[in-house]
This record gives sequence, structure tokens and C-alpha cells, in this order.
Amino acid sequence: MILQVRNLTKAFTGLVAVKDVSFDVAANEIVALIGPNGAGKTTCFNMIAGALKPSSGSVVLGDEMITGLMPEQIAVKGLVRTFQIVRPMRTMTVLENVMIGAFARTANVEQASEIAAESIRNVGLESKESALASGLTLPDRKMLELARAIAARPKLLLLDEVMAGLRPLETDRIVEIVRALKASGVTVLLIEHVMRVVVALADRIIVLHHGEKLAEGLPSEIGANPKVIESYLGRRAKLS
Repeated sequence: MILQVRNLTKAFTGLVAVKDVSFDVAANEIVALIGPNGAGKTTCFNMIAGALKPSSGSVVLGDEMITGLMPEQIAVKGLVRTFQIVRPMRTMTVLENVMIGAFARTANVEQASEIAAESIRNVGLESKESALASGLTLPDRKMLELARAIAARPKLLLLDEVMAGLRPLETDRIVEIVRALKASGVTVLLIEHVMRVVVALADRIIVLHHGEKLAEGLPSEIGANPKVIESYLGRRAKLS
């Protein structure tokens, strides 16, 4: 397993945001973490990626315990995440923004520039490489965020609602990029509300509800689970 999450719990002054969540992610797998707003998905991501310290529980990347490490230390070890709210360095160019990710792999400026340029090509932003991030549209900012993460050469990539606010054609573009990442050997754990995207990408789905794991299984199993239908998908929803 590339990721082992065990009994992860986070409490904020009496409010338990995540309670006793455990799951594994296998190498070269795409796993979707879904659930209603407030279910604890992003809090779980933040603990895995080091932005939040768990109240209890552990996170193992490969064979190494990473619980309590800083995000930059975890990124160097191969776990990289994107953010739901995209905030690039607005006064820097697209290339310079993506180089920030590349510096997780090399301290050499020329090498970082080459890695960044390749990542920009992979998401289709090469025509805007020299543009300032402040002038990008939301879809292009999403692509920039994805390119920055790819430039860090992750073993495990955490995608936090990277499709949010995008039109169907734009989401389809990101679906193809994520599929290409998997084909190149990258493992993906994603938070996503767009169910057609989840079904298109996920090998397995984990459902959170009120901070606890409600269900886990194949998309077909999750789509037929009465508890998931009642708490999240709705009775007329269908995963196929």
C-alpha cells in the first residue's frame, strides 16, 4: 500500500470533524473520497498532507510514518496536494508558479524550469507560460494548480475538488489528465462532488458522513448502498 490511514481523528474545541477514519490506497489506484459538505473530507486531506495535526491516529506513506511532519517535508517524500480554493502567486508568471512545485524535486533553477515547462505542456497551458497568473481565467487557474502539483513529481497526488466551478468540457479535460497521470504511475486520492467524474475515474470510493466513514467499495457497490443513497446521493441518483 502506498497510503495507510489509521483511526484518524480531528477535534476542534469540542467539535469532532473527523472521527476514527481508516482506509488504504494501493499504488497506481485512483480512490475518490466523497460525502456531503461538512463530512470531513478536506479536514482528512489536511491531516494526511500535514496541514493539520491529527488529534489521534496515524498516516503512513509507503513504509514511512508521516504523521506530524510539515507539508513541505511530506511533499519531498512524494505526497503532493492541490487546494480547493486556487490561490496562485498573482504577480508571477505561469512558469514561475509551476517552478515552485518543481523545487520540491530539485534546487537547480534550470532543471526546475524544464520540469515546470513539461508540466505546463501536460495540462495544455503552454501558450500562457509567460502570462501573469493574475490574468488567468478560473479554468486556467485550475490547470495551473494541477501543473504545479505535477511538477513536484508526486508518487501520490491528492486532488481537492479540482473540478469545482468548471463546465463539462473543462472537467472532461482534467479527467483525461488524471487518467494520463495514472498511466504514468501516479496514484491519486481525490475529493469530488461531480458524480460522473467520480464514476469515470475512481477504482474505489470511500464515503464520509458526519466525519465518519460510512461506506467503502467499488462505484457499483457505493451506488447501490442504501445508506449512501439516503445520506448523500439521493434516491433518484445512480452510479453506473
